[in-house]
Amino acid sequence: MIGFKEYVTEGKYPNWVRIAVGGLVIKITNLSKQIAQETDPVKQNKLIAKQNQLVSYITGLGVGVGSSDHVLLQKMKPNKK
Repeated sequence: MIGFKEYVTEGKYPNWVRIAVGGLVIKITNLSKQIAQETDPVKQNKLIAKQNQLVSYITGLGVGVGSSDHVLLQKMKPNKK
């Protein structure tokens, strides 16, 4: 397992992508724990839907960065206000 400093400095992905994916992974992990603890199937399905949405964001970032599509990356990058 690599440390956070090594994770941030290695690879070709921009820092904002790495930070965004790290945050999404934390949210997905928390949702997994909630899904495991939930007894109501309807609530479980709602949590799974949220989890799938977060996974789709990570996949989209991977495609956008992997294809070197600068227009797509700009659309996905958070707006600084």
